[in-house]
Amino acid sequence: MDSAAIEAISQLARAATRDGAEAATARATIFDMASAAGIFSASILPLYEARGRRETGGFTVPAVNVRGLTFEVARSMFDAMGATDCAAAIFEINRAEVGFTGQHPAEFASQVLAAALASGWRGPVFLQLDHLMASPAAYAADRAAEMAALETLIVDALAAGFGNIDIDASTLVDLAFPAVADQQRPNVDLTAHLARVVRANQQKGVSVSIGGEIGEVGSHNSTDEELITFVEGFLEATRGEPVGGLSKVSVQTGTRHGGVILPDGSTADVALDFETLGRLSAICTDRYGMAGTVQHGASTLPDSMFSRFPEVACAEVHLATGFQDAVIDHPAFPAGLRDEMHAWTLSALASERQPGETDAQFIRRGRRKAWGPFKQRCLEIPGSERALIRTALTGRFVRLFGQLGVDGSRRLVERYVHQPS
Repeated sequence: MDSAAIEAISQLARAATRDGAEAATARATIFDMASAAGIFSASILPLYEARGRRETGGFTVPAVNVRGLTFEVARSMFDAMGATDCAAAIFEINRAEVGFTGQHPAEFASQVLAAALASGWRGPVFLQLDHLMASPAAYAADRAAEMAALETLIVDALAAGFGNIDIDASTLVDLAFPAVADQQRPNVDLTAHLARVVRANQQKGVSVSIGGEIGEVGSHNSTDEELITFVEGFLEATRGEPVGGLSKVSVQTGTRHGGVILPDGSTADVALDFETLGRLSAICTDRYGMAGTVQHGASTLPDSMFSRFPEVACAEVHLATGFQDAVIDHPAFPAGLRDEMHAWTLSALASERQPGETDAQFIRRGRRKAWGPFKQRCLEIPGSERALIRTALTGRFVRLFGQLGVDGSRRLVERYVHQPS
């Protein structure tokens, strides 16, 4: 594609980030152009079902949360996918990110599909609503309102073409109960309810990949009993209904979202329990025919660890903060804009600061919330500087895809994932 065509798509993508009729028109145009070019949003479920049958394996699918400069970051990811013949990769955004980045599912989808067009991509694109998470406080205060908010987000995401949804009701797990079944009961019940909502609203011809979660990221490591209790509870709660099973389960094995941040703003080493991750993944596949486990909070891990995820048959790994930091801290990212985002973080989010937390720690932890207020400012970064950032990210994605074993996965994906008729 020539530079003029890419620039036209870039301008269309930018228009899709605005409000009102202009954005709606731009998004519709992007969706139509993508469809005409052979690009389609898809569910990864057929590939995961094949993995559950042991027809394939030996790789871990990366799911990347794109919080800002979404068109550019997604372009770098598609460029890396093209360079490595990879198709098993997911673009995702979670419930909290929809809020603090100011990216409605339709906007997020438009940015990713526009990036696919600009990169010359053809074939399936996996969009995922990550961490469809219930707020314990909101759930306790007004359960009906919190459930309605979750249901609305599901409907919006499905309407925007998302084919993959990870339900996270693990925040409701109550460890005050001695019995694991009682601890997991709120998680089971809400996960089953939201899975029904997904099935009732999924697009014709698409069977959405639904994931569950048993251990809130940053808490104690998940156990065999917790996994089995949760899955058995879900299957019992939905028995006889057209809901189907879960395709994967997110577990806790020692990571924390954003990593453990030291006083100087650097990230501490993490003792990730790969043995537990592998053992739980085997239970998912051998007992329940699922793809396996999902690892969250992994982007701040050292590069040397990523090749271990396929070794223990981890189905999917979620990555966010590391790529966000690679953008904001890149030399081509305007220093003045970065300083403004950091100053905003210290001021606007002061009430979220923890006792004894240094400026460096708090900025590193909180600046993710600056993407929304500074979204349009970031889109004004000159094209030459955005290109430098994009090139650096592409290199990181190329390395990551090789480490996770998804390089060369296009033919495998095309074998199982087809465009809905």
